[in-house]
Amino acid sequence: MINMFEVNETNKMIQQENLDVRTITLGISLLDCIDSDLDKLNKNIYEKITTLAKDLVKTGREIERDYSIPIVNKRISITPIALVGSAACHTSDDYVTLAKTLDRAAKEVGVNFIGGYSALVSKGMTKSDELLIRSIPEALACTERICSSINLGSTKTGINMDAVKLMGEIIHMTAEYTKENDSLGCAKLVVFCNAPDDNPFMAGAFHGVTEADAIINVGVSGPGVVKKALEQVRGANFEVLCETIKKTAFKITRVGQLVAQEASKRMGIPFGIIDLSLAPTPAVGDSVAEILEEIGLEYAGAPGTTAALALLNDQVKKGGIMASSYVGGLSGAFIPVSEDQGMIDAVLANALTLEKLEAMTCVCSVGLDMIAVPGDTSASTLSGIIADEMAIGMINQKTTAVRLIPVIGKDVGDQAEFGGLLGYAPIMPVNPYSCEAFINRGGRIPAPVHSFKN
Repeated sequence: MINMFEVNETNKMIQQENLDVRTITLGISLLDCIDSDLDKLNKNIYEKITTLAKDLVKTGREIERDYSIPIVNKRISITPIALVGSAACHTSDDYVTLAKTLDRAAKEVGVNFIGGYSALVSKGMTKSDELLIRSIPEALACTERICSSINLGSTKTGINMDAVKLMGEIIHMTAEYTKENDSLGCAKLVVFCNAPDDNPFMAGAFHGVTEADAIINVGVSGPGVVKKALEQVRGANFEVLCETIKKTAFKITRVGQLVAQEASKRMGIPFGIIDLSLAPTPAVGDSVAEILEEIGLEYAGAPGTTAALALLNDQVKKGGIMASSYVGGLSGAFIPVSEDQGMIDAVLANALTLEKLEAMTCVCSVGLDMIAVPGDTSASTLSGIIADEMAIGMINQKTTAVRLIPVIGKDVGDQAEFGGLLGYAPIMPVNPYSCEAFINRGGRIPAPVHSFKN
């Protein structure tokens, strides 16, 4: 049980150190909405979402009021739409109608994002999967609150290189469709290897087919809290450093556990997991990069960065799993460039490059996140970057992701503005050499030998 002493203990962290619950995400299965008639399918989807989620925002606000815990976002994740629409959608335009319905439902219940405009194609693509993927540029351009994710590989199946090639093209098209807003559509599109079924964070959230009909997942964040705690042990040895991170992660996760239990009880929907990822924002003092600097680096990207990030990620997980029996999602440290002022500063100081970020993804929660690149970056180069990241996830049996934003009309030295939690980003240089012949081979990179564990 969580008591009021623990709640009171968090007051300082909330008021002075940017502690917040980043999201309450209601996962909703749409499998029972499936119908071969497109109009009926749209109607079923709208009615189920607006019925189950009608009290989500209100409940979040009530918990905020009762416990004085900021809950920044209230969101919805749904069954991957490529599965739901397979019987009714015969063209990409059909899928766009579903995107518009989802956007309308999200606006009706007041959530800021709805995730699950997704397909799972780690081994191969069905016709439905391909239609959904090809609809993504238009779907993200004509909606406000839709987030899309595609799982391209896994440790068990290998990497679907046909899908990797296609997604390079789709990302480039999405950038073109939304070029008037610094290619903002790409900020709502992420590709995965080993995507988890219960991730509450956008843009990668979807409701896995193994989940219950509805579930409450909570993402809690507190980079500022960890940094403040580390300031008190500046210069101490690694044992003290690790213990401090671990104890702080425990306290942060207990706040999420409280919110999750309350939301579950008030809405009558089962509690799923706590995702204890350290998710930064553009706000000063709410930065993962600043934690790395407090550990002892001049800038994120300096020698030692990968080791420091590995330490941070591991201790966050160790502290979190003691605080909740149901830790899931991604859980660790996010390193999005545009959403972290410290990361932006490191890029501007030439301390942090795309290649160093890739190395860091071997030990962090996700991958290359919110990276703005020149708008003339070729689709094959985007696919090559994706393939590298998918390989890291596949070989290391971990989740990796890529959210690249080729900003049309901008080049290295320019800046892209996304607004809100998405922040802004300097355009980062990309290796100029071609990988087109590699990407054009087609087929699948097979699963690694250590995937055969039975």
